[in-house]
Amino acid sequence: MHGREESKVPWIPANFLALPEGQSDAANAGAILIPIPYDSTTSVKSGARHGPAAIIESSYALEDYDWELDLDVSQVGIHTTAALEPDTGDPARMVERVKQAVAGYVSPRRIVGAIGGDHSVCIGSVLAHLESYPGLSVLYLDAHADLHDEYLGTAWGHSSGARRIRERCPLVLAGIRSMAPDERDYLKKAGIPAFGWPPPRGEGIESYAGRIVDNLSDDVYISVDLDVLDPSLMAAVGTPEPGGLFWQDIIAIISRVAETRRIVGFDINELAPREGPPACAYTAAKLIYKLIGLTAASPHSPVTAA
Repeated sequence: MHGREESKVPWIPANFLALPEGQSDAANAGAILIPIPYDSTTSVKSGARHGPAAIIESSYALEDYDWELDLDVSQVGIHTTAALEPDTGDPARMVERVKQAVAGYVSPRRIVGAIGGDHSVCIGSVLAHLESYPGLSVLYLDAHADLHDEYLGTAWGHSSGARRIRERCPLVLAGIRSMAPDERDYLKKAGIPAFGWPPPRGEGIESYAGRIVDNLSDDVYISVDLDVLDPSLMAAVGTPEPGGLFWQDIIAIISRVAETRRIVGFDINELAPREGPPACAYTAAKLIYKLIGLTAASPHSPVTAA
């Protein structure tokens, strides 16, 4: 396409699920999705900027009806915004750009989800939600701790996301399988609840999920780095880590949050589609749809499906 090489924004398909106008207009939507094709702070393999397009395109293959929830989740109304133009020159400015974009949609009657991009996307999105939910806590699902104060010359990159968030609100880490010494020291100093993977021998996922959620406040934001999943399920990430969660595990954790807390926002990040098979993008799309569905089915959420 003419001019594509000059643009900083990769081509993004029209909208999640390819929903018709009546189910995808912003005014009536119970869920807002914001594609953020940004990966300028990636430290190993780049390509997460192509994640939003791959996820949205893969969502066209999803069935509207979720048989486990007995719910047509599309009836919530899902609006996909235009892709956010990235600021590739300054990570701090990009955080502010994400914050402003997300803040414009945060509302008690809907859930807002950011689709990255690298995991630094979470910082601005959480800051936006904190303005409306001062009692917010964050469930940070990631194979890595992301607690570096600074990494590769910036304090606002994907390896510092959890630390920037913890400086502003309560944080719970889950799925952790990799951590540097400075991250371990900060984790202990800050008293951050951290749940590695797999669960302790003999403890089932339901019990483990319950202990994770016990550390969260009433209003919860969920941040997902897709490398929290096992590479056999999610190979298409820049920093895969063996021994991760499988589909039933992450759904069990999110389900427990939805059953007992109010999910107010989320982000899904780090899909690098060229690093794995197309099934990875579909899995990411289904995770987004399931998260919206679990929120709609929750007794604690104002988001409902007709």
